[in-house]
Amino acid sequence: MKRIFLIITLLIVSGIYHNIQSQSKTGAAMTNEIKTNKEDMNSGEQIFIEHADECLALIEAEAQKISIKGVAIMAYIPGDSSKSWVSKMKVVGALTNEKANFLGIASSKAAEMAETHINSGSGIREPKLGELGYKGGIIKKVKGGYILAVFSGGKSEQDAEVSTKGLELLDKYYK
Repeated sequence: MKRIFLIITLLIVSGIYHNIQSQSKTGAAMTNEIKTNKEDMNSGEQIFIEHADECLALIEAEAQKISIKGVAIMAYIPGDSSKSWVSKMKVVGALTNEKANFLGIASSKAAEMAETHINSGSGIREPKLGELGYKGGIIKKVKGGYILAVFSGGKSEQDAEVSTKGLELLDKYYK
């Protein structure tokens, strides 16, 4: 009887030991995965900080080529969901005109994309309060998060055209 009790005790202890060992290996793998994701997000933020001004300058040059004035925004959203972002804004000739606040409109486009992760004005859903549903914002998934570019001040097609130039330039740095 004592022998059976000893064998059962050893089996239980052995099972607990192996369970703990497998969990610690899984935990280590998850820790490495989390560390890699954080490194990607930090690296993505650093890339954005280093190149956002260059991308805004390109958007400005493209807007000037087609004679539109307004506001450009570039942003980086770390991770797979929008919980924070880093952004830069540049006035390209005019912050407002007599009818429109270009920064407000550009911000609305950016806000829509932050929630949907789809280009602004896509029409996939009704605009929510605070969104205007305007086209002209472009977003792209990159390693570590999302980058977005927005322009407001021209026609929707013009805004999207100049935004795309800035986004394409920034995207090259994430390759």
